[in-house]
Amino acid sequence: MIKRGTVLTMDENRRILRNGAISIEDGRILNIGPTETVSKNFRADEVIDAKGSIVMPGLICAHTHMYGIALRGSSLRIEPPSDFSQILQRMWWPLDEILTNEDAYATTLAASIESVMNGTTCFADTYSAPNHIAGSLDSISKAVNEVGIRGLISFEATERRNSCEGKRGLQENIRFIKSKNKGRAMGMMSLHASFTVSNDLVEEGSELSKKYDVPITIHVSEGQSDSYHNIERYGKRTVERLHAAGLLSQRAVLAHCVHLNEQEIELIHYTSSNVAHNPMSNMLNAVGIAPLIDMIDHGINVGLGNDGYVFDMFENMRSAFLLHRVGRRDPNRPSAQQVVEMCTVNSARAYGLNSLGSIASGKEADIIIVRPSFVATPSTGSIYGYVVNGLKGSDVSDVIIGGEVIVRERRLLRLDTDKIGKQVRKSISGLWRRLGSSPPEALEPLRLEQGRL
Repeated sequence: MIKRGTVLTMDENRRILRNGAISIEDGRILNIGPTETVSKNFRADEVIDAKGSIVMPGLICAHTHMYGIALRGSSLRIEPPSDFSQILQRMWWPLDEILTNEDAYATTLAASIESVMNGTTCFADTYSAPNHIAGSLDSISKAVNEVGIRGLISFEATERRNSCEGKRGLQENIRFIKSKNKGRAMGMMSLHASFTVSNDLVEEGSELSKKYDVPITIHVSEGQSDSYHNIERYGKRTVERLHAAGLLSQRAVLAHCVHLNEQEIELIHYTSSNVAHNPMSNMLNAVGIAPLIDMIDHGINVGLGNDGYVFDMFENMRSAFLLHRVGRRDPNRPSAQQVVEMCTVNSARAYGLNSLGSIASGKEADIIIVRPSFVATPSTGSIYGYVVNGLKGSDVSDVIIGGEVIVRERRLLRLDTDKIGKQVRKSISGLWRRLGSSPPEALEPLRLEQGRL
């Protein structure tokens, strides 16, 4: 039982309970109510006193690349990129091409630890390593289960080098989806972006998503070149082309969606497709500001991701809160509640995770307890405002996933973080050496000229 906390349920009625308690048994939530009532009706083997803390659903990251943690602080010997296409060509794609399954394991382990310590209990990850496709998702799954976090994981099918690699990427997803004993890892379908995949691959991926009843995700209009590519080659804007190829549905999660027009926004709403918004990454790559408020006004379900950049979802919530206010010069939108919804119930809904995202009877007990070291203001005002404006990942004291305490008082219980940290740093140092030894910028423009994109 968790007792005496301020419980932010995120349930259908968005109940907030002062001095609230939650009873948990066999990994699921039994009851939520006043501490006095729950204590009378439930005899707990273990009790966590959350007095002075906010108790809320575990945060869900709607879009990430866990291996992106490898680029943090790296010193790449490349010409500075001037636009998003060059960022891909000079940074991400060279990294993709040298990744091994051992790198997949090490980077996922590092990012999972950082994520769960900051209150994220579930993430949706797409991985890319065209020279080491087979078995890569097993390496990622191993790291997920060692940490104890939940992860929707997938291989990012792409044809940027050749069509065979696109097929192999889909096959790796199918293999993992059909595999047994995945633990807290879950499979899904993934395509890189509309400018690196053919209509045939989009159609095949969409059919597989339907066949296996799993989500499908793809990068959509992150940079302006995405729209230009589709208009020039297919005579349609990005979302229109994906719809014609059968991808849009309630199983689809469209990452970024920065450069949309009104017709595309309406099409996403009409098809009940979902969007994963990544404000911090969009700012980092200088691609623009997504039309978040317009999407919300159209009734589109928008979750929140980090795109493999900053693995503290409190920072990502705050960035979404601020970016769109300054972008629209409106100090009232989005609301703090809308931003918290994006990182909990909306992200769960996007991936069909109906048992996650809120604290309600019968749901999985994925819960975080947030206890700031210093409390300057009482918690009797706007809880949503306090979460978005006042909290950070380092304020998370306890993390419970499936009823199991994964983090207790800022200490990860399953793993020795000091020992793991040394192993991960050694692995990533080796990755940096391989990445920096052969600057790729002279090679990539040749590929584009030859039409191999």
